[in-house]
Amino acid sequence: MKKFIQTLRNIYNIEELRKRIGYTILLVLVYRLGSFILLPGINPEILKSGIAGTQEGLVGLLNMFSGGAFGNASIFALGVMPYISASIIVQLLGMFVPSFRKMQMEGESGRRKMNQITRYLTILVLAIQGPAYVVSFIPAESISMHTSPFLFRLISTVILMAGSIFVMWLGERITDRGIGNGISLIIMIGIVARLPYALVAEATQKFDSASPNGGMIMFVVEMVVWVLVILAAIALVQAVRKVPVQYAKRVIGNKQYGGVRQYIPLKINAAGVMPIIFAQALMMFPMLLGNYESTRGIAAAFSSYTSVPYNIVFGLLVIVFTYFYTAVTVNPTMMAEDMKKNGGFIPGVKPGKKTAEYLDSIMTRVTLPGSIFLAMIACMPALANVLGVNNQFASFFGGTSLLILVGVILDTLQQIESYLLMRHYDGLMKTGRLTGRSGM
Repeated sequence: MKKFIQTLRNIYNIEELRKRIGYTILLVLVYRLGSFILLPGINPEILKSGIAGTQEGLVGLLNMFSGGAFGNASIFALGVMPYISASIIVQLLGMFVPSFRKMQMEGESGRRKMNQITRYLTILVLAIQGPAYVVSFIPAESISMHTSPFLFRLISTVILMAGSIFVMWLGERITDRGIGNGISLIIMIGIVARLPYALVAEATQKFDSASPNGGMIMFVVEMVVWVLVILAAIALVQAVRKVPVQYAKRVIGNKQYGGVRQYIPLKINAAGVMPIIFAQALMMFPMLLGNYESTRGIAAAFSSYTSVPYNIVFGLLVIVFTYFYTAVTVNPTMMAEDMKKNGGFIPGVKPGKKTAEYLDSIMTRVTLPGSIFLAMIACMPALANVLGVNNQFASFFGGTSLLILVGVILDTLQQIESYLLMRHYDGLMKTGRLTGRSGM
């Protein structure tokens, strides 16, 4: 405890770090305040009883990312998900379109161009998602505005677009002048905002004498298992395979450069949470089969996220998308070319094509256990729900929410750690360093 208090004092003594943390907290509070402001012309009481489908499936995921704003018809209902969708599209274009691939290789100037394209694409995504949200998720009986339905939808769409753009701006300001990755922090805050309610609901259920799975012992066991799952998620996020790289010696003037051995850290889970998001989106399609008589049995088997067929297919999709997204984000050919330009080589492997093939084979091998482990974590909420954990708290036993929480917290702590070490203070940990985390 004494060490922790001293670390807080060290953080407070660094003026720049203190200002960045304060600025981040201020913008996060602005975001949370906006999450409770409803769209104009909506009766909140009727909305609570009339809105449906905001707890399960992809819609439940969007509601969780927005901290409940999606289900409350807030001005921030769409949150940062349109920006995330646009970012994914731009990343995929960078893999398949030569002009985008060229921009990726232009360094800082290329990154600025791609960021600008992402912003414009976000507006296009909002123009599609805004009207779809107003039409599909706001019951007509909850609209109290005395105007035509078309005008209400137009006004609401414009407000939703402005709200998401403002949230995107908040995230970028946090990244530039705050601490951590702003967009990731906003998503994490939305998830954390639901955690206290989930804990209270679970504790109430366990201490209810009428509950078949109640009792203090069961609640303590759940907390212990939850901590173990968090530790496993941390291990998955931080695990890397270090590939040794030797740099040739160069003599420039009277100084010698290179000649040292370094490592390329290849992540076991290079895809992050994206495979789970893609798989959850795809698992919504079997529901459409319920409209046909011949396929209603298939739809019934996939109607519950706790069913065995659902989780088998879901786990396989997570594994497949892990390989796909890793192939999109990790380019062994580009890594080999950069290594060759800088005079580096892997001992025992020829530079160029052989190096790219070697790195690709390593990524293929390390991605297999990482994808299986990721699929297990993705299916943990369903297992927790079957074992008696309520729906709200079960989502924190794994899946997207847990991985985002772990990843963003580690990323933020690592940035704070770097500030402390630059000022010659001890890090956040008494032993060891926060390593293996550079982004969500």
